[in-house]
Amino acid sequence: MTASDPSPARSHLTRIAAPEGVSPGVNYSHVVWGTGRFVAVSGQCALDEKGEVVGVGDAAAQSRQVFENLRRCLAAAGAAFDDVVKLTYFVTDVTHLPALRAARDEVIAPDRLPASSAVQVSALFHPELLVEVEAFAIVPQPC
Repeated sequence: MTASDPSPARSHLTRIAAPEGVSPGVNYSHVVWGTGRFVAVSGQCALDEKGEVVGVGDAAAQSRQVFENLRRCLAAAGAAFDDVVKLTYFVTDVTHLPALRAARDEVIAPDRLPASSAVQVSALFHPELLVEVEAFAIVPQPC
């Protein structure tokens, strides 16, 4: 499913972009909750299926690979990006955030944004990696 997909958001999640008395979030929801099965996806980096870095020196290419890896991990748990309630971004430089947001916007519609945090780190586990993203999702329980 892409951000331009017209299908309705899953009804098991509630998103609040700006609770009363809190400054509106830009590019994220302040609060997301739901009912169902909890799924935690470890931080994903720009590694392909062989463990090789994709997009050396290119935050946009790395971000696209990260979200593809997240998609595959979510699918393995029976989840999709519509089920994501929280993303945490780890970047070696905050200037990589626009590339991450652009890759996110290719797979998550603006009215379905999860809660998010961004942290600048001095390094990731491999010196050529620029970004890492972990995800939490809630998948509806079967009836």
